[in-house]
This record gives sequence, structure tokens and C-alpha cells, in this order.
Amino acid sequence: MSGRLADNPPVVSESPPAVPDRSLRCDVLVVGSGSAALAAALTAAAGGLKVLVIEKSAWLGGTSAMSGGATWVPANHHARALGLKDSPEEVLDYLRASAPAGWQVSEDALWQRFSHAAGPMLETLEQYSPLRFELTGEPDPLPECPGAKQTGRMLAPRSLRKSLLRKAGAGRLADKIRPSPLPQFYSYHEIIGLDVYHHPIATAVKLAPKLLWRWLTGTRSKGAALILGLLAGCHRHGCVFELQTRAVELIQDAHDYVTGVWARQDDQWLRIEARCGVILASGGFEWDAKRLAEHFPGPLDYIASPRSNEGDAHRMAENVGAQLAHMDQANINPAMPYRYEGRAHSLAVFFHYEPNAIIVDRNARRFVNEFTFNIGEALDQRDPASGEAQHLPAWVISDSRLLKRAPLVRWFCRFDPRWLVKAPTLAALAEQIGLPAHELELSVARFNSFCATGIDKDFARSGAANAHAQQDKRIHAGLEAIERGPYIAMPFNRSFLATKGGPRTDANGHVLRGDGSRIEGLYCAGVAMANPIGTRAVGAGTTLGPNMTWGYICAQQILANARA
Repeated sequence: MSGRLADNPPVVSESPPAVPDRSLRCDVLVVGSGSAALAAALTAAAGGLKVLVIEKSAWLGGTSAMSGGATWVPANHHARALGLKDSPEEVLDYLRASAPAGWQVSEDALWQRFSHAAGPMLETLEQYSPLRFELTGEPDPLPECPGAKQTGRMLAPRSLRKSLLRKAGAGRLADKIRPSPLPQFYSYHEIIGLDVYHHPIATAVKLAPKLLWRWLTGTRSKGAALILGLLAGCHRHGCVFELQTRAVELIQDAHDYVTGVWARQDDQWLRIEARCGVILASGGFEWDAKRLAEHFPGPLDYIASPRSNEGDAHRMAENVGAQLAHMDQANINPAMPYRYEGRAHSLAVFFHYEPNAIIVDRNARRFVNEFTFNIGEALDQRDPASGEAQHLPAWVISDSRLLKRAPLVRWFCRFDPRWLVKAPTLAALAEQIGLPAHELELSVARFNSFCATGIDKDFARSGAANAHAQQDKRIHAGLEAIERGPYIAMPFNRSFLATKGGPRTDANGHVLRGDGSRIEGLYCAGVAMANPIGTRAVGAGTTLGPNMTWGYICAQQILANARA
């Protein structure tokens, strides 16, 4: 199911001309317009620098605008106001304990910087923008790790009205926030607190007055509210935006200091000079088919990010000598088929959180606790010798009751008829999806035997380790036998929300060469960087929260240099 990469636009292959069609100057150039980019832009502009943001697509906000808005920010002031104790030292303990083996050697300095900067980042964004966050009550999903907290680190933005931008004279920006396939009238708190996934109509009826009012007033929630608030803050502090502007090549002076970017805007070449620095925050490389196949060999189901995430930052940084790292890391989520901007796309949804569903590998055997938080890491487990995925292709196996319990599954399979496979027997199902029938029957029979006792002896799915399962209404915990035909199967291979590898940086966001020296004037943040929190996430919001923190860190370093 990997044909969704074929319609990528080509990489710009022309060389910049001797004389540009347009020349622009700024103090700080930010490449990209997602949450990491806008956090950097707002921080730098609020500090008094002239900031230019360039965005390749016609929309602002990137993957962040399409997201649910979950934001993991430890040691924040909202938790502190409620008397919830947290500290950078406890955050660092949690990051160290939860990380993959060996990561501390290369990432500890970045973890230390993040642990101290995350809280101040959130305060800064709220100080200089209309953004306001609220705690969600969710726990850290890895409670066995030292430093984990039962509550206080997960937040989501409050809803905001698009009129904020229009009243400020920035109506053009309001109309350019990237549309989301997620319903942006529901808040994140409502999504996790109510069972919208299983009862979409009943929930919509219950919230009808609120939803109608939000529609009438142009109120947006989740990722749209996050980007709306950041854009309002950026506009207030003088940031300039250029859309449909693709960064192509970094400009360096005689001392290899990065001083700007060559970019393409329609059929024009722009030469952009940045006096204080360039921040690369243009997203991942998941829509670069060649690079994705190189670093993630094996089956691919869907990609849920904008098609503009083609790894432009990676190519430009690599061309000036940057070291790329963590290129095999990604935000890997389950996803269901969808159409977006008129083309095949997907929606990141955890559709396997059902009591009568199991995940099996290519040998028709279970290999993971289906409710484990970092399910993407289990899917992406590699053979140490070959680098190939060990378990893929993988499948969710269930029966007809799942379709009754989760009506949205039936709705989304309209977008790709190949996605949902039905058969009257397990043997027939196995034949259709290419699994050994006897092994599939054995796996289902063994799971059904656990359902009779309520104890999953293989993976402890019914145990108390699933802290996040107790908080999220989307998760139907427990064990229920798979025994009522027709039986169903849905592919459960890697689906990407974002890759998380890129240019290696130091603890202040400077991009580094292979020898560890800095490429002066060049910074990187978000999922464009070699992200210090990889596939193994530490909370539901470990894309947005840490990424905004790295944008903030880059801007803080540029401000410090400018004042020196």
C-alpha cells in the first residue's frame, strides 16, 4: 500500500542565477511554518529581531495545524499553579530512563537543555501571544520510569477565534491556516474525555449547541488553535510571511558562515539574507520516497502529514556538510485511509484499541501488547543483521463486532476499499491476506482462551501497566473473544505522522558537522532535526511540546549572540 508517494513534485534541480529576481533581508530566517518554526519566529521577534518565515506550500501550520494539539511540556507553570510538583531534574530522570539503550551518550546534553527550557518556552509563548493552555489530566504513559508523573505534563491549547487575526489586520493569515482532516470544532479535552470515536453521532448531539456556536464564531480548537495563536503572536511582533516559497540552497560566506537562503517562489528566484541566522524547521522527509525507502525498508501503509514534507532541510544541510543522525526514527502511528486536498491520504487514528482485536505479524503470531503506548516502535523493530523489519507485514485481526462498536472504521474504509478485508472464516481470511491459516487459527484460539480467564498470559494486555488506557475514552480495554464472523483484517504496517531524523545539533540548536564543529549561522528544530526523542515517545504530545521547545531554544541562542 505504498503507492501514495508517486505524485511527489520534483526536487528543484536548477542552480541559482547570478542575479536574483528578488532580494530580501532579515535578522532571522525561519524555514517552515509548523509549531517549531512559529515558536522560534515568535521568540526571536519578541526579542526585537526582524523575522521572515518562508513556507513552501500555500498553507501555514504544517503537520501541527492538522494535529490534535496534545502538547507534552514538563515542569510547566500551569502545573505549578495547581501545586503539582515537577522539576528539570525529574524530567531528566524520566528522559534518561525511558530512552533506548545507548542514547544517553549522544543525547544527554540535549535532554538537559530541554528539561530546563520546556517550562520557560510555554510561559514565553503565552506571554507574547493569545495562546492559553490547559492541563488535560493525562499521566506520563511510562509510569515505571523514574521521574514519571501522574499528571501535570500534558496540556492542550484553548480554543481561539479566527477573528483574532482579522481584527489585527492579518486576515490573510487566518485564511491560510492549513485545513485539518480532524474535526477542529471539538477540543482535545472533549476528544479524550468523551467517546467521539465510538459514538460520533451521540457526542455531536450532546455538544450540538457548543459546536454550532464555534462554527458560527469561527472558533477553532486543537492544532488549528495552536497555529492560530502562534500566528497572532508572530504578526503582533512584526514577523513577515512568504508563502509558496521553497528554500533550495543555503548561502555561505567566505568563512562558511550561513548567511541566508536561495529560494524559489513560482518562477522567481529569491535571495534571502539573514543577518543573525537561519533556522530550519520545515518538517520531516516522509514524502521523499527515495530517502524513506532507504531508512525505512519494508511495508508502508500511509502518510498522514502534508505532502510538502519532502526533506528540504535535510538536503540543504547535508550539502553544506551537516551530519545527519537518527534517520531511522519517526512518529509512527496507526492510520486509516482518507482523502485530503483531493488526493489519497490518511488520518492518524488508533483504531486497534478494541477488546476483540489483536495484532499479528507476517507469521500470524501476536508480537506485542496491542495497548502499549509506543506501538510504532514495536512495528518498526529491525533485524540487527539485515536492517529489515522483523514483524511486517502486520495485521489487525478482529470480528464483526468491531465494526458495530467502532462505526468510524466503516466510514473510513470508503476511502480505500483495499483497507478492510472480510471473510466468513479465519482460514479464508488468512488466505486473502497471505498468512498461514493454521497459525492464525492458533493465535486467535490462544487469545480467546485468555479472554475466558481475563488474563493475557503472553503480553499482559489486561494488566495495570497501561496507564494511558485508563484515561483515554477512545480505548476499550479488556479482553473479548474473536469468534463471530465475518472475520476482518486491516493492515497495520508503519504509517508516518513525521520522520524524526535530520541534522545533528548541539544543545543550543546549532547544526553540527561530522567532526562535531558548528556550521555557524545554521540552526535546526522540530522533526527536521536529529530529534533527541525518537520513535519511543514519552507522552502523547512529544511531537508538539519538545519541537516548540527546540524552536524556542534556537531563537534564544540567536538572541544571545545578537546581544553579545
